[in-house]
Amino acid sequence: MVKVEEQMALLSRGADEIIQEDELRERIASGKPLRVKAGFDPTAPDLHLGHTVLINKLRQFQELGHHVMFLIGDFTGLIGDPTGKSATRPPLTPEEIERNAETYKEQVFKILDPDKTEVVFNSSWMNKLGAAGMIKLASQYTVARMLERDDFDKRYRANQPIAVHEFLYPLVQGYDSVAMEADVELGGTDQKFNLLMGRTLQKAHGQRPQICLTMPILEGLDGVQKMSKSLKNYVGVNDAPGDMYRKLLSIPDALTWRYYELLSGLSNEALAERKAEAGRLGSPQEAKKAFALEMVTRFHGEDAARAAPSSAGNLTALGEIPDNVPEVEVVLEEGDEIHVVPLLRLAGLAQNGKAAKDVFGRGAVYVDGAQLTEERSFARGESAVIQAGKKKIARVTIK
Repeated sequence: MVKVEEQMALLSRGADEIIQEDELRERIASGKPLRVKAGFDPTAPDLHLGHTVLINKLRQFQELGHHVMFLIGDFTGLIGDPTGKSATRPPLTPEEIERNAETYKEQVFKILDPDKTEVVFNSSWMNKLGAAGMIKLASQYTVARMLERDDFDKRYRANQPIAVHEFLYPLVQGYDSVAMEADVELGGTDQKFNLLMGRTLQKAHGQRPQICLTMPILEGLDGVQKMSKSLKNYVGVNDAPGDMYRKLLSIPDALTWRYYELLSGLSNEALAERKAEAGRLGSPQEAKKAFALEMVTRFHGEDAARAAPSSAGNLTALGEIPDNVPEVEVVLEEGDEIHVVPLLRLAGLAQNGKAAKDVFGRGAVYVDGAQLTEERSFARGESAVIQAGKKKIARVTIK
């Protein structure tokens, strides 16, 4: 077992807050592996690096010999996490939850060791709790205390509706810690209320309250707002290797070491050496390249990482519109709209439907110089410069 202070130095790296730090040190000193929990509602099938901040911290616990429990909130997903929401969040269907959960597992095991990770679903104990058990659980917390939660308080003061079932979410998350007998729970800074609920309910059930370790919300590539697909400032776990490499080289210099602290597998000593080397060079650019290669290797393997710098150069050229762009007209035989995939085929930008799906799926379709990252249809009368891969480009007019 790694020495207590060495463990504390690694586990506290990048953390926003540890409640209570002395309790964590005491439990590590006991020599008994800790039961470490982090929960994820399968709300979306694709993860970005911001989502992996917690998973990376789980990996550190795992490498130090502790027992990691990856909780998929298939029950809480039916409620909808109200954290940070100004309106009631629509719940997921069971089918969406099952589909997203499988995709989650596939992605997180690029970071965690699947042989050392316990994957659990909170429906396995919540379904057994039943209506009587849920009523008893709800009796252990007051509405007044629930309204102390920041997002509930803001909505209440603004006369925005709060559905009764939303109060159940932090209670269920807290009860998860009881059912799992967690020693430590990880969460983002926005999850502090829910993590503390776990401590409260564990005390009520005669358990030793868990330590709460909160991690910061990762800023996106713009260096200002949190990483988000809707803000288009994200690096996706499933981004193509060259695209991932290119994006990570664009991290603002001021955020380079924050990304390292939160996401890199380097030891504290190795990270300190890399910072010192960047200081000697007067720029973190080489450190950015090393970080980008580390991430590509993690998610795509060593072969992809070796090829990433050259493929990144090709991707950078995508979106550049030459002076003389050929013009193509696509006549709609029926309807007033056409999806991008059949449009690529009809415009001659892809040989067939399969090739069109492939180039779109790889993120290699650009419209008027901007990468097309979501499904899109084009309307009759619309005209746009569409690029499919490195060699196919045309101004397409829909008639």
